[in-house]
Amino acid sequence: MEKINIAEKFGLFSDHWKPHVAAEANGQHVRFAKLKGEFVWHSHADEDELFIVVKGRLTVRFRDRDIELSEGEMMVIPRGVEHMPVAEEEVHLINITRAETTMTGNVESDRAIPVSQLDRV
Repeated sequence: MEKINIAEKFGLFSDHWKPHVAAEANGQHVRFAKLKGEFVWHSHADEDELFIVVKGRLTVRFRDRDIELSEGEMMVIPRGVEHMPVAEEEVHLINITRAETTMTGNVESDRAIPVSQLDRV
């Protein structure tokens, strides 16, 4: 058991769209990521995703609407719901999801990073 300083952890990396595992609990990863630009349309068939915006403003696009998340806001994206995160400026995001969940869910993409290759911070 040890405390985690969120700002300090975000200071350890600069890459975008590459999650870093900060902690694990109950089979879940707590992943820290910096986002900038558009990701890919995707969904996760078997798991929900929790997004927490620590810094910046994130747009989560859905096929029928967009939801804007500002610093200190969060949302759960239910399993099976197609979505695409977009960050006009850099966003610091905490994502909580099952440890085996891939970033792009049901979509094969060069943006996908195998869970086994995620760095730890």
